[in-house]
Amino acid sequence: MQLKQVARDALLKPLQAVAGIVERRHTLPILANVLLEQKDGRLHVTATDLEMQITAVAELAGKEGQATTVGARKLQELLRALPDDATINVDASGSRMTVRAGRSRFNLQTLAAADYPRISLGQEQLQTLSLPQKDLRALIKLAEFAMAQQDIRYYLNGMLLVIDKDSLQAVATDGHRLSWAGISVTGDYARQEVILPRKTVLELSKLLSDVDDPVTLDILANQVRFRFGNVELVSKVVDGKFPDYNRVIPAGHSRMFEVDRTELLSALQRAAILSNEKFRGVRLVLTADELKIICTNTEQEEAEEQLEVPYKGEGLDIGFNITYLLDVLQNLSSERVRLAFGDANSSALITMPGRDDYKYVVMPMRI
Repeated sequence: MQLKQVARDALLKPLQAVAGIVERRHTLPILANVLLEQKDGRLHVTATDLEMQITAVAELAGKEGQATTVGARKLQELLRALPDDATINVDASGSRMTVRAGRSRFNLQTLAAADYPRISLGQEQLQTLSLPQKDLRALIKLAEFAMAQQDIRYYLNGMLLVIDKDSLQAVATDGHRLSWAGISVTGDYARQEVILPRKTVLELSKLLSDVDDPVTLDILANQVRFRFGNVELVSKVVDGKFPDYNRVIPAGHSRMFEVDRTELLSALQRAAILSNEKFRGVRLVLTADELKIICTNTEQEEAEEQLEVPYKGEGLDIGFNITYLLDVLQNLSSERVRLAFGDANSSALITMPGRDDYKYVVMPMRI
């Protein structure tokens, strides 16, 4: 394989798009590599971890059909370390790849492209929909922080995508809080649910741009494929039954008020400094026209914040994990938020006033 007089960024950008899924430790050494192959007059750069596969295409011409694999992180770090305006030459033959730039020369070990594992696409395509990248990116951002990390209920370590008529919904929960978001899409689709693995969600969140350019979502048998820009991401889906999230979202809470999101976020951030590092508890004490935010820790230190809120109902003293409140407030974009409570043992509901496309449920904790 040969690439001559190539701008550094022309190779670095597709490499950066795919290298994020390459694991540092592998049972298969070739999984630490990226596959470089010349097809259709362009260079295809592919990485996989056997659960997910990302391919980025670069407009770099070379001899058709040539392919090799090389260490993803080493090649990426070498290219990053070169000057921004560097021009490089790549020559791969046998088990070596030589990269030259100016007076620099690097010899890297390669492995045969024929041995590189690929995820084969399912033949049965169930549904396809297209939407602006910025819409999917915003939808993912509103739900991803509530995903579980290493729960034995493996189906919680991911995000549920629901296509239903003219809507696309994202739901994530770790059992202590739940985040639901929805957007309108063009078309009329049969209801379908898929659970995306956590790693796929995080990778998508990094790769999608805040632009109007389209992203196409293909739902296949046991797989999903996202195509946007010069990137194609194929992922297996989680085989499991996601909890009935509609039963979790409370309705009819009587204690309700609106507050400036930034003001509440700042008060919670200050109070969190003196929260218990292990349990991260915070008390919210609601009385007429006032919300008190109280944190204490094992050193008998205490933080108390007072906010004026437009509230006239019954008083309430309720505890939460403060991290769960900070997460949602940091990820919303609205100026104000609405908080609704039942009693001290009921979950709270956080929404954006005037919008029905987002709901966040958080369970209380004993303090």
